[in-house]
Amino acid sequence: MAEPLPVVHLKNAWNSTHPWIFQRLVEKPAQRPKPGSIVDVVGVDGVWIGRGFYNGHSRIALRMLENDPDIEIDAGWFSRKIGEAIQLRREILKLDDVSNAWRVVHSEGDGISGLVVDRYDDLIVVEFFSAGAYRHREWIFNALREHFPGCRFHSFADEHVQKQESFDYKPTLGTQPATVTEHGIHFRADPAGAHKTGFFADQRENREWLSRLCEGKRVLDLCCNTGGFGVYAAARGASEVVGIDIDAAVIELAKENSHLNKVKPRFIQADIFPWLRDAAANGERFDVVILDPAKMTRDREQVIPALKKYLDMNKAALGVVKPGGLFATFSCTGLVSEEQFTDMIRRAAYYAGRTVQVLKVSGAGPDHPWLAQVQESRYLKAVFCRVLD
Repeated sequence: MAEPLPVVHLKNAWNSTHPWIFQRLVEKPAQRPKPGSIVDVVGVDGVWIGRGFYNGHSRIALRMLENDPDIEIDAGWFSRKIGEAIQLRREILKLDDVSNAWRVVHSEGDGISGLVVDRYDDLIVVEFFSAGAYRHREWIFNALREHFPGCRFHSFADEHVQKQESFDYKPTLGTQPATVTEHGIHFRADPAGAHKTGFFADQRENREWLSRLCEGKRVLDLCCNTGGFGVYAAARGASEVVGIDIDAAVIELAKENSHLNKVKPRFIQADIFPWLRDAAANGERFDVVILDPAKMTRDREQVIPALKKYLDMNKAALGVVKPGGLFATFSCTGLVSEEQFTDMIRRAAYYAGRTVQVLKVSGAGPDHPWLAQVQESRYLKAVFCRVLD
């Protein structure tokens, strides 16, 4: 074994399998390791518990990675972990058969806390959510190169993460977009733009399932982003597709995605609230309405205001669904639980004077796995409904 790792002691008994241990439960080491260092963790009784990333500046002091004392966390460990994650996607889920865009590593769900990796054809997008993942990025890049020979990289960390985790990282500049295909439909993924990874592979199964119900239908895609649901619906034979988003840049990308697929949805830059108010007043009704807004909050204190925003949006959207029409509504706010989200839909239906029949509740695709003991990884809620009256 290499030279001994720094040792971090816990203040309290610990018998959880959750990989996060918070600062209040951890003794401050006399010599504090740098943020993201790999350390040995010892319980209050002096018994070795495991190994993980330590960060004395973060609310999450320890992100546990390994509970076998004989296994070293080194370049080989990262290579094995990333290899296991890729094996799940390629050999078990067989994602290469349906798409060249999928999540490669889903943080805790794949055993590497604070690391998210997405694949867009030859472009590998790496996002750091922890100082530990960032600190060991060269091992991570090398492991990814083994599995994706000749790949290009785009890497970044959100500013709020850098602040919380105490590291500085400038994103890759000048990354050229990639063109991806899923279920035969093409999209441009542009991670160097201002919109996260440039394309949301987590909705793959939801887009495919809903699009099969859109043939011959009039479809409204609210908060359409780069046009994923709208382009799918048009490609699957919808009679008309209207996409609305407040962001002019994503509307341009949505139009580009339409051209790639030789379809012609109508994309409009607008705030959905006045647009829906006018549409309802003019008697506009759609057979299928999709509502997929951006994340509402990262702050636990703001969950109730976030639910109020969801309520207002969903109430307004329900007002333009034809009787008997379909309504698909989504939340990617991890702090909002499925129970809270479905209860919000109940209230939105009540205030909109509609009866909602829930057909299906789902989430992100299986390339976004979550551990039963780490509910935090389960962020996307998808509810597909029929509006009866």
